[in-house]
Amino acid sequence: MLEKFVIKGCKRLKGKVRISGAKNSALPLLAASILSDEGLILENVPDVADVRTMLKALELLGVKYNFDRDKNRIEIDSSSVKPVEIPYDIIRRMRASVLLMGPLLARFKKAYVYTPGGCAIGARPIDLHIEAFKKLGADYKVKEGYSILKTKKLKGNFIYFDKVTVTGTENVIMASVFAEGETVIENAAIEPEVVDLCNCLVKMGANIEGIGTKSLKIEGVKRLKKISHKVIPDRIEAGTFIIAAAVTNGKVEIENVNPSHLDSFLSKVKDAGVNLEVKENVILVKGTSTINPVDIETSPYPGFPTDLQAQFMVLMLKADGVSHIKENIFENRFQHVQELIRLGADIKLDGNTAIVKGGNPLTGADVMATDLRASASLVLAGLFAKGVTKVHRIYHLDRGYESFEEKLKKLGAAIKREGD
Repeated sequence: MLEKFVIKGCKRLKGKVRISGAKNSALPLLAASILSDEGLILENVPDVADVRTMLKALELLGVKYNFDRDKNRIEIDSSSVKPVEIPYDIIRRMRASVLLMGPLLARFKKAYVYTPGGCAIGARPIDLHIEAFKKLGADYKVKEGYSILKTKKLKGNFIYFDKVTVTGTENVIMASVFAEGETVIENAAIEPEVVDLCNCLVKMGANIEGIGTKSLKIEGVKRLKKISHKVIPDRIEAGTFIIAAAVTNGKVEIENVNPSHLDSFLSKVKDAGVNLEVKENVILVKGTSTINPVDIETSPYPGFPTDLQAQFMVLMLKADGVSHIKENIFENRFQHVQELIRLGADIKLDGNTAIVKGGNPLTGADVMATDLRASASLVLAGLFAKGVTKVHRIYHLDRGYESFEEKLKKLGAAIKREGD
């Protein structure tokens, strides 16, 4: 059943909120569980739709698991895994299921995954993944929509990514852990989620050097063991709640966060005049009635994250002046703009740049979520718009935010979920 959020705006947020584990870290870690014939224990796993979809894909492969949702703990038994087809229905719901290619190829020397198309925010091809797999010794073909990868033996090689790719880097890391000899990945993604995957694999017995840098060296090993690993906090959820506190002129203590993962974002939020008190794993946000206009430009980590572009745009709607928001990662990542305009926002698009004139009061209306982060931005706008905002198709938001409306309610937001 389709659902919507109904939000009564103009409520100041106050209190404490605990950030969940990172969805974008949990997904590759779940995929990595099949590299060991014993399995993996993961702590701090968010109970979100994308995680549930990945678990369905793992079940199809023969994985048995126990998900203790109260403790956010998953214990995985991968002893009975078989490299069967990952069907279109799974890929359609979550592109990150392509992350199963690397570990299946590594452990079984073959993988059958339905070839993904684009998604709402852009084309996102997997050609970089495939070319890297070929360099490791895999044969590749497409048959009836399936990407079929096979090899007699994976051998280490030099791999250079022409373009930074997070899932490509993760896929090749996992494919390389059992490859004969040394694999070198240059221009590797250095996102915290990639680092988290590497750290987990090393604990399992993988030999990886250069973690956190653009140059990775992976020496193949024979097997990986079962260990327990805690998923890092979700930096995007943390950034979303920072903006929620700021746009409502609230006072919110954000717990279970790693501030070092948000350096570029926090710098821009401070430039906007928001009062931040940053501690070891807590950020205290004190809102202000005056917001400064700030220009941003998205780029791969450690630059400003594309996954926080839409949310930051909402903050700029409260700014006293004009800001420019340039999107360099995904070509279709301004779909929230037209919906924000419905609420009264003054935004003009010039190619991949949004020109945001702040200061216009927003008024509640019916708006449509188009993707995960766009839906979060519409909720944020509804928090300070006058009257009632209804955000439709919130299944997008449920893919990546755990108990989002419940956390907002505890902070004092007037938000409820209804059938659409």
